[in-house]
Amino acid sequence: MEPQPCPFEKIHPSELHRDAGYFMTHAYNEAIEAWKKDEVPIGAVIEHGGRIIAAAHNQSRSTNDPTAHAEILAISQAAHALGDWRLNECTLYVTKEPCPMCSGALVIARIGKVFFGLPDEKMGCLGGATDLGALPRSNHHFESTGGVLEDLNHEILRAFFEKKRALNAAKKSASNDPESFPEEFESP
Repeated sequence: MEPQPCPFEKIHPSELHRDAGYFMTHAYNEAIEAWKKDEVPIGAVIEHGGRIIAAAHNQSRSTNDPTAHAEILAISQAAHALGDWRLNECTLYVTKEPCPMCSGALVIARIGKVFFGLPDEKMGCLGGATDLGALPRSNHHFESTGGVLEDLNHEILRAFFEKKRALNAAKKSASNDPESFPEEFESP
């Protein structure tokens, strides 16, 4: 697939302050990579012991795989890096609140903590629509914190979907324009 221009530039945070903003910036940079591949711009990184051990972005469209969300891909990378499927000592940073599938995978992976950027009241499952990380009868619970670089993460998603809607409207308009039909399809 040909790279798509992205109006957003990567941010290079200072290595001196490895806080939630630092790691979320790296997740945001992954979202930019997703945009460039015409994927929904959601990015994720997983931190262990103060360093990033996994980084991914959505790849569902390019792989034709509905499970290729940034969180799922990062979980797989982190498990491989650690040689263990249990990610108790790890923290996930993701640009948008995880969906039901990704939130369930975080429970199964025994993630230690989650920070997300943009809350999702419709499909978010770490406090938006529900909270899978706090199910009372679950054998694993984890803390999640939303709103980290929320405005930045909201802006890239908003711009991406505005672009998609404009392109779709232009295609629809062109398909209804008689000037766009080949001569053999024109009426006599």
